[in-house]
Amino acid sequence: MFDKLTALEEKYDALTTQLSDPETVSDAARYAKLAKQHSELAEVVEKFRAYKAINASLAGARELLAETDDAEMASLAREEIEILEAQRETCRLELERLLTPKDPNDGKNVLLEIRAGTGGNEASLFAGELLRMYLRYAERHGWRVQMLDESLSEVGGLKEGIALIEGARAYSRLKHESGVHRVQRVPATESAGRIHTSTVTVAVLPEAEEVDVEIDPKDVRIDTFCSSGPGGQSVNTTYSAVRLTHLPSGIVVSMQDEKSQIKNREKAFRILRARLLDLERQKQHEAIAGERRSQVGSGERSEKIRTYNFKENRITDHRIGLTLHQLDTVMEGDLDGLLDPLTAHFQALKMQADAAA
Repeated sequence: MFDKLTALEEKYDALTTQLSDPETVSDAARYAKLAKQHSELAEVVEKFRAYKAINASLAGARELLAETDDAEMASLAREEIEILEAQRETCRLELERLLTPKDPNDGKNVLLEIRAGTGGNEASLFAGELLRMYLRYAERHGWRVQMLDESLSEVGGLKEGIALIEGARAYSRLKHESGVHRVQRVPATESAGRIHTSTVTVAVLPEAEEVDVEIDPKDVRIDTFCSSGPGGQSVNTTYSAVRLTHLPSGIVVSMQDEKSQIKNREKAFRILRARLLDLERQKQHEAIAGERRSQVGSGERSEKIRTYNFKENRITDHRIGLTLHQLDTVMEGDLDGLLDPLTAHFQALKMQADAAA
């Protein structure tokens, strides 16, 4: 492991030198590529340097213990050695985690798709609140958000919404959110005070670039039609809306968010590429994992993953048995208390699978 870490540190230093070279700075494409590699190595190199610093301090403390004749000084040295050994072990485990093979999609942007499920108007209202929750989380991380499509219900809720979230490691942080989210609360329209249960489906897809998915133009039927708003209200009278049908897979994507047919077409193809990439990942997963399927990438989004209980201010993630009584802050975008344990859980499963392979 340490030979690999040393090699990574040398590569990091070489990239640092290259990024300060005027020739590199003048080539925007090359600079962006090297800067991305540099950023990807930064965390593991910083942790490795911290590990080496702890090791140096540990060696100094042991040397002091071996040479001192002072009982008080020896006691302090032993205490310091104990602390440093614990820090070194923590650092080593963190380095092992950082060196675990990563999902190749972790660095990609995210296509977030949210759809109201069972529960009628209440489901659409909660879908809108979930979308707001994720957008607030994106805002906390400085990610850029672009709404690609949005269909509202009669009560102002969200029937369906698709957002593009662009930012560092967006997919890595959000990929475990795919699944059915269940809400338990008393709807505003419920006069008897009874708790209703509704569901919302969330899909988190890595944005696919053209190099990730090749689409043969002959495989896509493109239809255009007039955009229309809620209740049949006309948005415009030109054929600006676009519907793409991918004939081999049967995937259909409609887009009427923009008044420009060209822009709607671009957005629709972004969504189509992401869905085709997700379909390919599902096929690969099934071929490799067989009967053992993880929630992410398996396409099994019908399974309930989380429950939001507003009366008790409680949120439970059923995959890891985690319950937090902080639903109010979670709905404001404070998701790390959920996402960190989920990430650790799925990383541990991956490490176990890799070790068994």
